[in-house]
Amino acid sequence: MSTPVIVIISIAAYFLLLMAVSWIAGRGSDNATFFTGNRKAPWPLVALATVGAAISGVTFISVPGMVVGKGYSYMQMMLGFIVGYMVVAFVLVPMFYKRNLISIYGYLEQRFGASAYKSGAWIFFISKMLGAAVRFFVVCAVLQLLVFGPLHIPFEFNVIVTIALIWLYTMQGGVKTVLWTDSIKSFCLVSSVVLCIYFVARNLGYSAADTAQAVAAHHSSRMFYFDDPASPLYFWKQFLAGIFMVVAMTGLDQDMMQRNLACSDFRKSQKNMMVSSVAQFFVIALFLILGTLLMLYLDHYHIDMPDKTDDLFGMVATHSEMPTVVTVLFILGLVAAAYSAAGSALTSLTTSFTVDILGAHKGEDKKLTRTRKLVHLAMSIGMGLVIIAFYYISEQDAISAVYTLASYTYGPILGLFAYGMMCKRPVHDKLVPAVCVAAPALSWVLQWALKRWTGYETGFELLLINAAITMLGLACLSIGKKTQKDGL
Repeated sequence: MSTPVIVIISIAAYFLLLMAVSWIAGRGSDNATFFTGNRKAPWPLVALATVGAAISGVTFISVPGMVVGKGYSYMQMMLGFIVGYMVVAFVLVPMFYKRNLISIYGYLEQRFGASAYKSGAWIFFISKMLGAAVRFFVVCAVLQLLVFGPLHIPFEFNVIVTIALIWLYTMQGGVKTVLWTDSIKSFCLVSSVVLCIYFVARNLGYSAADTAQAVAAHHSSRMFYFDDPASPLYFWKQFLAGIFMVVAMTGLDQDMMQRNLACSDFRKSQKNMMVSSVAQFFVIALFLILGTLLMLYLDHYHIDMPDKTDDLFGMVATHSEMPTVVTVLFILGLVAAAYSAAGSALTSLTTSFTVDILGAHKGEDKKLTRTRKLVHLAMSIGMGLVIIAFYYISEQDAISAVYTLASYTYGPILGLFAYGMMCKRPVHDKLVPAVCVAAPALSWVLQWALKRWTGYETGFELLLINAAITMLGLACLSIGKKTQKDGL
């Protein structure tokens, strides 16, 4: 059976499973179900879903490939992620529950005013649209290589078909559907990567002990980088960036927080976050181990490294010496990661745009339903267009592209929330959008200047610089304002 046929059958089977889950979860759903899951989700389900939510098609494709040039340095960020989840769980989550927010950006309106609120909502919209598109682009690129390319079908048609499928299964159930599909995704992903490790090791003739020894001895398994503070891989850069990346990309991201806000109370949400953060650490470790085995496989069969490291996993999974089951597992894991991640992004974009930007939740329920469905369709079309654009301009490996985008787009959001919670002084609300635009621009100038004049390469710590500039701008806007009693 040819690879395109295997891929099509795998995608069709998984999509039918998603549609069945969507139909069951979406029965009797309303706007509250779509936006918050009626706040009745059991925390173990949310924890399992959160593990899957943090692992997109980018993780599945790009993390094994990143060991080629960056070793296991990603684990330094993962250690920071665990600390970041603790900050989100014990600082942000209780605050969001206390305020009973549908969208977390409602906090900015309560703390600063309408302009800050709209700024946060628009920044999230841009951030999530770009980030989700980059993540899903990876999947579309692989499907183009394995299925649509050999059949001489253009990339644009590939994107239209996959986005249409995701729109179809998410249009009714919203967050409730996302929780169940993300749980299925978590199971499929972990099973897929574990079985791929097993089959690749068996193909190389390794026992379990041989596998552990070969991975530990390989140069790509280096985890900690303390020797060069100027390097983007330096431990403290990665660790601190990991903390603030989680705070920004999970705690201040409607997509990620909509799951946690589906629990009945904040204590259950905290349990979910602690369990899922530790589980994610070990799942990412499995992906990196797989990456080393893939490199060993190329060496064993004298195969040249692909031009893009993102192609490493797919190249080995579809190699003639690999059993067909590995190709099926690769496609299953990839599709599981991509479909639920894109579906979750569409749900959160729909929620934020409908609630935060249009304010449609303040009207009658029938009108809200109609608006929500139109916005959901518009978000799907917009994401498809961004994916196609990224296809023609991308050069960077996808995981780095995601975090680079986040450093620029999530910086102002992190700065807004940090200033709001740490300082009780109000600001001139109408000037907040100017600060949110100026901060990323100044961050880019600073990054360029440091590299040109000192040779220092900023890594993911650019997020912190961006947030700090935002906070400095807000402090300037607070001049002449009296301190509020409640800074939260």
